[in-house]
Amino acid sequence: MPRQAVIIHTPEEIARIRRAAELTSLVRSQVAAAVRPGMTTFDLDQLAGEFIAATGGKSAFLGYCGYPANICISVNDEVVHGIGSPQKVIGEHDIVSVDVGVAIDGGVGDCATTVCLGTPTPDIKRLLEGTERALDAGIAAARRGNHICDISRAVQEVAHRYHLGVVRELVGHGCGVKMHEPPEVPNFVGWGKGPLLEPGMVICIEPMLNLGTAAVKTDHHDHWTVRTVDGKYSAHFENMVLITENEPEILTWQKTM
Repeated sequence: MPRQAVIIHTPEEIARIRRAAELTSLVRSQVAAAVRPGMTTFDLDQLAGEFIAATGGKSAFLGYCGYPANICISVNDEVVHGIGSPQKVIGEHDIVSVDVGVAIDGGVGDCATTVCLGTPTPDIKRLLEGTERALDAGIAAARRGNHICDISRAVQEVAHRYHLGVVRELVGHGCGVKMHEPPEVPNFVGWGKGPLLEPGMVICIEPMLNLGTAAVKTDHHDHWTVRTVDGKYSAHFENMVLITENEPEILTWQKTM
């Protein structure tokens, strides 16, 4: 198989990417804190648009490949790419995944989290804890000298330990000056080692794990929303990581601007 391309960002690009990632993390936290039962997902999307505008940047998602909303809002059995709707009201016991992207001054940030409303059931707690720990494990493996498959294996092992289905149709990706850059970052071990991790690479690690089967389907009405086939809940956590000479740097942690 041909070697998958990678992008090594320059120090000047990394400075722009770092700023975009920090602002994206800020917006993610603001949106997550704003989620309330009784509000519509359209209301939440509009709030997200205001938060993004306040950064001085713009939504990296709106208009991207035709996507019609400021952020992705996915509820319960929706895995990713949910579109805010005035008809969809958030319930008292829902779980809501928010995926945020901000573009500013030639840099792009991308990150996600899943919010639980009310007291989680044991299964929901297992889903959220397992997905977040899978992300942590993937980040820990994102070290110079490892390969993409080391990240994939780390995520997959945690998912299996928590008895969660690993979505295979959707993967993490490079990100930095464009929303999607090479290489792809699967959450499962596939063919080969994948690219070597080198300083200057920026990747999004984003486990998408299900309480039931790994199988998903795309909504045939909006052609965007991805749902679990069995209707069981799904969670999504995502951070951007810079590969360095030493420890991986999580770019989508909030820092002092």
